[in-house]
Formats: sequence, C-alpha cells, structure tokens
Amino acid sequence: MNTDIMSATAELPLADDFTQADVVKAPSHTSAVDLTPIYNFLGARTSQAWVDAALADLPTIIQDHANCEKKAAGTAMNIIYRYEFAYNLQCKLAQLIREEMLHYEQVIKLMHERGQDWRHLSAGRYAKGMLKHKRSYEPAAMADVLIIGAFIEARSCERFAALAEQVADERLARYYRYLLKSESRHFEDYLTLAREMTAKDSAEDIDQRIALFKEVEAELITSPDPEVRFHSGVPA
Repeated sequence: MNTDIMSATAELPLADDFTQADVVKAPSHTSAVDLTPIYNFLGARTSQAWVDAALADLPTIIQDHANCEKKAAGTAMNIIYRYEFAYNLQCKLAQLIREEMLHYEQVIKLMHERGQDWRHLSAGRYAKGMLKHKRSYEPAAMADVLIIGAFIEARSCERFAALAEQVADERLARYYRYLLKSESRHFEDYLTLAREMTAKDSAEDIDQRIALFKEVEAELITSPDPEVRFHSGVPA
C-alpha cells in the first residue's frame, strides 16, 4: 500500500471522507477498472439472483464482507508464519495484510455509521468447499492455498463490481468501486506466488490445479445455496 492511501484513510469517520480523500476518488463506472482478467480467470459470473438477494439484505452482506476482510488477513498471516523462508511471499503478503485490515476497519466503521449492530453470522460454504480439495503434503498444500486465495480475491472483486453497478446507496457503490483496484491486484499476487513457490518442483503443474479450482469455485457460485453471503451461490 502506498503512503498516500495510508494517509488518506488514517482518520476515517467514513462520513464524507470518501469524497474528500484521494483514495476514494473512485471511478464513476466499474468499466474504469479493467476487469477482463478477473472475468477470464473465473469460471462463472455472478447471477442476477444473487445480486437481488444481496441488495435485499445489505446488512448481512456488509457484515460478511467485514468477516471476509478479517479472514483474508488472518489467512495471509498464517501463510507468512508457515513459509517464512520465502522473501517475496513475505513482502507481498505483508502488504496484503495491511490492506485487508484497513478495509476491515473501513467496513466496521461503515456498519457503525449505518447504525448496524454486529451479530452472529455463520460462515458460508464457499471457502470450506474449496479447501476440501487442498492437498495435504508440501509444496502442493502451499500451492493450493495460494490458488484458493487467488479465486477468493478474484470473486470478491467481481462481486464488488456487480454490487457497485446496482446498489442504490451511491456512497456504498463508490466504496465498492474504490476496492476494485486493490482486490484485482491481490488475485494476481496470489497466482504469482503460487508459480514462484513451486517453480523448482518439476512435478507441480500449477495450471492443472488452477483449472481444477476454477471448476470447483464456479460450481459453488452457480449452484443453489441456502444462505446469502458475500461468496454464496444462487439463492435457493
């Protein structure tokens, strides 16, 4: 994260700061951020049924978004501790952790501003559904975790764009557009690390693993889902 972003968000009452701070001079349309790599990477697009359900229950979506930011930072921290021998991984994920926690802070302040109380919210099936396919031996386990991270970040970006186009709250839409740039970079960082960390292992075929998780992730997104969460499937 660059210093102008950190200074712009250091004091974030989340009232009109988004209109004043450079970090929130977000594009008026999501097309200002090229999402083509995201759409090509993912195996399916978000359905209108999910968008409709999300807009009908924004408090759940907003809190689950906060949970996702916190979990993303925690996952990256766990990777840093487990693979502390890898310099580039340490640097990239340290930056990602700072950004995810900043976003977490912003979302919980947004909840507070909207008068939204924190409540118990069970985790959806999404991450667990992908982790079922993670291999248990190294370096394959590390590669799979990084690939899963790439899909989670890419899907987050795709859903921010989908919500930004249709949510009636313009300030919330502007915030989602602001998130597009960092989230689109995060998925590429995870993919780069997956390739770098397994480059010396000739038996590792990253492309095959990406193809597998692309199918798994698309199935989770397009199949009926009894819960509405930020990464849930089609509302049952």
